[in-house]
Amino acid sequence: MKRLLLLRHAKSSWDDPNLADFDRPLNPRGLTTAPFMGELIARRELQPDEIVSSPAKRAMQTALLIKESAGIDAALRFDERIYEASPKSLLQVSSELSDDLGSAMLVGHNPGFEGFIGFLTGKVEPMPTAALAVIDLNIKTWGKIKAGSGSVNAVIRPKDVLSAEK
Repeated sequence: MKRLLLLRHAKSSWDDPNLADFDRPLNPRGLTTAPFMGELIARRELQPDEIVSSPAKRAMQTALLIKESAGIDAALRFDERIYEASPKSLLQVSSELSDDLGSAMLVGHNPGFEGFIGFLTGKVEPMPTAALAVIDLNIKTWGKIKAGSGSVNAVIRPKDVLSAEK
């Protein structure tokens, strides 16, 4: 069995209308929520063996903050195919992961992530900013990932966790 963690980037800023979408940074809420999610990942012992992120600024910042706050020792690399990715592109990225990895985290964007969750599990899961989907895959090698090969173990949405803690 393999485990795939899909983390949507934290809340980004729309303050500068001259910035290209790719270059938008996290806003103050995103800069707070990403470390919060990293701490949750650590508490729930969900640290991946590798992190692969979209190189878009908001995703890159999210990945770095998660890695630091969760105390993840795993490698972090960037893959341009995750930016504006379709489920098919995300499938390609996932299928190329090293079989040495028991778990991996992709950090990226919607609507691709919601579509990929549906493709893998047959379930519709809303993925607001900074949400984490934990998908258990019934495969021995990453190259065998395909439609219906996964099941949703958990979806952690920051807003849900914060309201449950109140």
